[in-house]
Amino acid sequence: MILWIIKRDLLLAMRRRSDVLTTLFFFIIVVSLFPLGVGPEMNMLRMMAPGVVWVAALLASMLALGRMFSSDYVDGTLEQMLLSPVSLSGLVMGKALSHWLVTGVPLVLMAPVLGIQYDLPVEALMVLTLSLLLGTPVLSLVGAIGAALTLGLRGGGVLVSLLVLPLYIPVLIFGAGAVEASTAGMGFDAHLSLLGAFLLVSLVFSPWATAASLRISMA
Repeated sequence: MILWIIKRDLLLAMRRRSDVLTTLFFFIIVVSLFPLGVGPEMNMLRMMAPGVVWVAALLASMLALGRMFSSDYVDGTLEQMLLSPVSLSGLVMGKALSHWLVTGVPLVLMAPVLGIQYDLPVEALMVLTLSLLLGTPVLSLVGAIGAALTLGLRGGGVLVSLLVLPLYIPVLIFGAGAVEASTAGMGFDAHLSLLGAFLLVSLVFSPWATAASLRISMA
């Protein structure tokens, strides 16, 4: 069922390519404008690169949260999911993974290319990619909780940002910290280990919390 949900959401995303490209272009534009505004000072660009890339990835992922359940809510598919005998947590896991495949994976693939603008060394680019690979699924899983709680509410986009942004901060800190540690020649294993721990905790608890939030929103 999880694979069916992922396949279905990916097919719908391909039919609405503008939504996917909007998130990707937002990420590219934000990351690319900072070097133009700051100037060609390489030391400053290397220092600010991890934070800029991670903040842009966080905001880009947050842009797509409102679409995670909204279309299913409008056409009645979400009600059928709630009534189906299949575990709702499994369905939610499929929705979160498809959201990550559509929004998170393109950001991970584009990050090393955009990091070249900031004169990051090869090792730092690899750490940046790995940190995003571990951190962006957490953004999708945690964001699913906020998207479920604000489902059907007027101004839900603002509310979901207020709900999930405090939960995103640890991922942002350790994700950017791993790249900063690599650039400074220090060990970055601890940062990546914490990101991996966040991912495991999110995989365990986020589907259950999102399923409960959907039941509350649909009651």
